[in-house]
Amino acid sequence: MNSEAHRPDWAAAGQLLASMSLVGAYVALVKPLTALFPIFALAFLRFAIAAVALLPWSRRSASEAPLTRAESWQLFLQSFFGNFLFSICMLWGVALTSATASGLVMGALPVVVALFSSALLRERLSGRLLLAVLCAGAGIALVQLARPASSAAPSSWLGEALVFTAVCCEALYVVIGKRLAATRTPMRVAAWINLWGLALSTPLGLWQIVRVDLSAIAPRLWAYLVFYALAASVAAVALWMSGLRRTSAGFAGVFTVALPLSTTAVAVGVLGEQLTATHAIALACALLAILLAAWPRAPAVSDY
Repeated sequence: MNSEAHRPDWAAAGQLLASMSLVGAYVALVKPLTALFPIFALAFLRFAIAAVALLPWSRRSASEAPLTRAESWQLFLQSFFGNFLFSICMLWGVALTSATASGLVMGALPVVVALFSSALLRERLSGRLLLAVLCAGAGIALVQLARPASSAAPSSWLGEALVFTAVCCEALYVVIGKRLAATRTPMRVAAWINLWGLALSTPLGLWQIVRVDLSAIAPRLWAYLVFYALAASVAAVALWMSGLRRTSAGFAGVFTVALPLSTTAVAVGVLGEQLTATHAIALACALLAILLAAWPRAPAVSDY
């Protein structure tokens, strides 16, 4: 095989990096929103705002083939895990812990993607990946030590467990998305999975939103909400699916490094949270886990 096959597509890399940076930023910025909106109401508002933005891509064009049964099932599962459950677990988890801790826990994403690929796609689990799992686990454990004793409430443990559950949901989203990226355009996928998210969140979302005084929400927080909706359901999905169309899932996994870095940067720079030395060590563990799990292997001699 020619060495060209192993050369990365840097345009795709830029799209993947931008996508994960947006995800990391909105994970941090929803922290103040969770203090104002009940979880399902916030998820409903996210999908409703994005549905308006995605309206031009919500209808099938005359030249587009109808969805197959397999594609319909994949779109539902991608939305259920990557949109609905990810949003609920992430919003609830961020409400119970700090945005900085959430970002560090989400640093385990590429390792979880690799583990799911091994379990679902029967890929071999290497020794390097096992070491990456240990590094990611150490980083998550250090998050607990980074919190002052006065804030070590039981709810914070639940918060970080929920964020890790969101990581697992996002990993399933990545695995399922690779198949859809080969057959459907990124904006159509974004529109479909957002509509599924809206349908799933509407019953409980409408029940909760009647208890919210929307007139009392500050303009700055409305701006956060609009950014969250457009980043999560439109830009991040479209960029990620575009990148996946032209590269492998393993190469894409490298760029999830932007997620914990972006979350931590926004938490410290915008929300004013403190970055402790223990946080820094936990972040280093997360970065090492990412590098061990996702760094591309050198091509075998037989490939040339």
